[in-house]
Amino acid sequence: MKNKIFRTLDEQINILRSKDLTITDEEYTKNILLKENYFFISGYRHLLMQNYKDKKFIQGSTFEELYAIFNFDRHIRNICFKNILILENNIKSIISYQLSKKYGFQEKNYLNPSNYTDDPQKERQVRDVLNKMRKQLAFNGKKHSATMHYMTNYGYIPMWILVKVLSFGLMAEFYCILKTEDKKEIAELYNMKYQDMEVFLYLLSNFRNLCAHEDILYDHRTQRSIPDNIIHKKLQIDKQEDEYKYGKNDLFALIIIFKYMLGTEEFREMIRELGYEIDVLDGKVNIVPIETILNRIGFPANWKEIITIEAI
Repeated sequence: MKNKIFRTLDEQINILRSKDLTITDEEYTKNILLKENYFFISGYRHLLMQNYKDKKFIQGSTFEELYAIFNFDRHIRNICFKNILILENNIKSIISYQLSKKYGFQEKNYLNPSNYTDDPQKERQVRDVLNKMRKQLAFNGKKHSATMHYMTNYGYIPMWILVKVLSFGLMAEFYCILKTEDKKEIAELYNMKYQDMEVFLYLLSNFRNLCAHEDILYDHRTQRSIPDNIIHKKLQIDKQEDEYKYGKNDLFALIIIFKYMLGTEEFREMIRELGYEIDVLDGKVNIVPIETILNRIGFPANWKEIITIEAI
């Protein structure tokens, strides 16, 4: 196996030039490579490549265009992340309220297996999720200020405080072990089926982790896909082998989830921000059309029309 070796900034520039990337300002390029990391920036090269085989850039591609794509991904990642955090807080609040009201809010209540699904096929999952919650209680009980306050003053941690220290991924698992009637009650607040909510929470958790670790977002694909819905149909998204080409497990699928779960004004503001970033990128990248970039993201050409669709 060939080993990777350290490359100086001059060597990094030579590598990019050997792949036909145009670099006009070496000092500017060195400064960007030093601050942003060659490895991370080169992760966006695929949009500007002729093909995967020879790994050459399209003739005329510039470092400035490559860096513009890098910044575009950073900006849309920040936009998506802040809205995922809104939904994370909403979901945690709703679940803790609904279950505390119905079953009680102390550890003896929310760690009681009888308050969750009795589906034999999920028996192990119930046990695993509750064990993870116990571990979080033990780990955060004396470290997190909110949990410390309740442990010190009341001797227990109520569910609405516990959810603050649970990961979104664990909350997605937690929703899956609820009784069907509890899942339905929560999902109905968003005018959706509980089966759809399970998938939505999985994708939200997946994208949240990606955003939090500053991984590449624009062409990310999740293992699970959201179900076909009215938005796919009304946008008349093209199909390939009887499957919608966009909005299933890509970034546009996340936008569809936002449509269902964010408030109207929050969603409109997010679409405005995304539209602005796309326009900025269109003005900075000339070597490939913006439609090509949108296709890679998973956005149909009429993606903005999602604002006018009633997601019911």
